[in-house]
Amino acid sequence: MAIEKYYLIVNVGSASKKYALYQGEERKFFAHIEKEKESYVVNINSLDRNEKRIVTDAELADSLKYVLEIVSDFGIMKIPSVELAAVGFRVVAPGTFFLKHGLLDDEYFKKLKLESEEAPLHILSIINELENLKRLLPNILVVGVSDSAFHSTIPESAHTYAISYEVAEKNDIRKFGYHGSSFASVVRKVEKMSGNLPSKIIICHLGSGSSIAAIKDGKCIDTSMGMTPLEGVPMATRVGDIDPGAVIYLCQKLRLTPGELEQYFYTKCGLLGMSGKSNDIRELFSLEAQGDVRVKLALDVLVARIKNYIGSYIATLNGLDMLIFSATIGERSFVMRERICRNMNALGIVLDDEKNNATVSCDGFIHKDGGVSVAVITTDEMGEIAYQTQKLLESNS
Repeated sequence: MAIEKYYLIVNVGSASKKYALYQGEERKFFAHIEKEKESYVVNINSLDRNEKRIVTDAELADSLKYVLEIVSDFGIMKIPSVELAAVGFRVVAPGTFFLKHGLLDDEYFKKLKLESEEAPLHILSIINELENLKRLLPNILVVGVSDSAFHSTIPESAHTYAISYEVAEKNDIRKFGYHGSSFASVVRKVEKMSGNLPSKIIICHLGSGSSIAAIKDGKCIDTSMGMTPLEGVPMATRVGDIDPGAVIYLCQKLRLTPGELEQYFYTKCGLLGMSGKSNDIRELFSLEAQGDVRVKLALDVLVARIKNYIGSYIATLNGLDMLIFSATIGERSFVMRERICRNMNALGIVLDDEKNNATVSCDGFIHKDGGVSVAVITTDEMGEIAYQTQKLLESNS
């Protein structure tokens, strides 16, 4: 009997790189490369081993090769070109073309390159990773799993910007939304856990990049990120919502080119910019406890903006059945969850402090009985990318 082939999943995020191997729905290997203090580390998990290693600059620069070498050393997969069925690659890019999953062929790659020349900085890291992938595994099928596909159901009234309709159409300017793989994985998990999906859901994906989505009967009807991942709530280093007039004023005052201003909005704003100290929520809580006024303001602004989105989405949904926290901050920080839900009892949102404090990096309900359900649901972006990869290949076979 033939052994089922592997699927390699690649997720290049704003602050980390993740790689995983799946056989069907079973994850066999996972590697997460992220910055820890002043160096990069990789956390490695397989069925029988868990390790943490320092990553050198050379290993970071060619991280896919480095991870494939670890996979081979672990005895999981020796010959990728033979044992791999395909690669599922998370694609974060604006444009109607990228609102669906698809085979990453020459046309797809050309459109990605075009986007990288015209707009967001984060696409360059995707291009670099894809070029490394093509170099190391030139003949392997690659599926581009859209980070926006989940948001393709947003109605026109919600995804349209109030600019000239002709200009918007010609230049493909509209809200696309991101973190789609995360939202989709949470929705599928809730449905499995509950047996049926609540009709009116708000999901708060809170991490280094954060976004919030309103979901009606399993379909997204609005989300906080827009044409790019800059819009929405403030993030670790990203600006979030800002008056366009302030953007023009900043460009003039700081004498920045559009490219330099984009870099500023992606890397010098958010919690880092407001606090002037850190973009790490743990460090910010510690500094706040020491009396740092600017840090307190940064945290207060973040909480206020998240509450604003929750409130507006309750209006959009005409009610709320379940509020969900997910991603790194949402799953781990019971302090942030409590602050967000504080004084929202008029909307039926009341936390059980004991349940909230005990629910860290695990699934669980944290509300008091009688109100809106509030849950922590751990996201599984990698599993969702693997699922969508296999689903697309099956539909094309």
